[in-house]
Amino acid sequence: MKIALVHDHLTQDGGAERVLRVFREIFPEAPVYALVYDKKKMGKEFDGKNIKTSFIQKIPGGVKKFKWFLPLMPLATEKHELDNFDVVLSNSSALSKGVITRPDSFHICYCHTPTRYLWTDTHLYIKELSHGSLVKKAVSLMLPRLRIWDRMAAERVDKFVANSKTVQKRISKYYGRESEVIYPPVDVSGFKIFPAQENYYLAGGRLVPYKRFDLVVQAFNKLGIPLKIFGEGPELQKLKAMAKPNIKFLGKISDEEKKELYGKCLAFIHPQEEDFGLMAVEAMASGRPVIAYPKGGAMETVVEGKTGKFFPDQNWESLAHTIIRFKPEEYKPEEIRAHAAQFDTGAFKEKIKNYIEKSWQEFQNK
Repeated sequence: MKIALVHDHLTQDGGAERVLRVFREIFPEAPVYALVYDKKKMGKEFDGKNIKTSFIQKIPGGVKKFKWFLPLMPLATEKHELDNFDVVLSNSSALSKGVITRPDSFHICYCHTPTRYLWTDTHLYIKELSHGSLVKKAVSLMLPRLRIWDRMAAERVDKFVANSKTVQKRISKYYGRESEVIYPPVDVSGFKIFPAQENYYLAGGRLVPYKRFDLVVQAFNKLGIPLKIFGEGPELQKLKAMAKPNIKFLGKISDEEKKELYGKCLAFIHPQEEDFGLMAVEAMASGRPVIAYPKGGAMETVVEGKTGKFFPDQNWESLAHTIIRFKPEEYKPEEIRAHAAQFDTGAFKEKIKNYIEKSWQEFQNK
């Protein structure tokens, strides 16, 4: 069984890229196809790997400003040459599921979400474009055609795997396809319970609008309680301008620094609706409770009263009210970590490998 991996674009280090790393561990000989590859942003971990990029990589500005080439992305995706592979595993939160494979090959899509800017977040995406009204109008006219292509691209996939029940519902709604849920891998064994906590709450990740760090800053501005936020992104300067001195921005941190921050915090704040919510599980792997907005993946990973607490409304008042009543001492770190163990990388590897082998055999026997 000769396998190829297809990824959207290697330009950031997020949850989808962590899944890709695990796919590389399972299938070390498999090449990775991606629209573009930014060596500086991806660091040494992908350096020297068998990565094949599209023609967008060669266009001046194609890597640094790849989002400007959105109209070309369907064509670039379809031009990935995959004729030499028996199984194609696409790792998709955008367009990579749209690759064209030969009739006797088998395409499995591990789907993090149907393309956000085409389906669930279309109006928010246009609203938050930092360009003028002319660009926004052009994008608005472009998206319906891309949406048609995306829907057709989903029909090319032989089987979908969803990274959560939340995403499973979206795949059914937007693509009309069934899927099996296999939760993404979390390196639970790499985190540990610390013997004592310090007086701060923690939040972090990519600082982008939909993750709603703005309401976390607003809540802690009012409460005056210490908060640490790690991560980088386009919202960073805006959030810094909003924040009072009790809030510290840590920027990009190492894995070891993050593990210590998780282990010593009073609780991790998860204010957004995520497809899965990797960092909430990492916090629980460190034995720390999570204060979460009860939508999306948090509903599948956080257990109210056992591993965390929900704040009902996605606004700073609701979050602040929940934090005021929150008692971290009521939570048992060992119980929280035990709950997180079900999402460990080892379990993911076994499930995804068995799923691919079984599906490939069924496909051959048809």
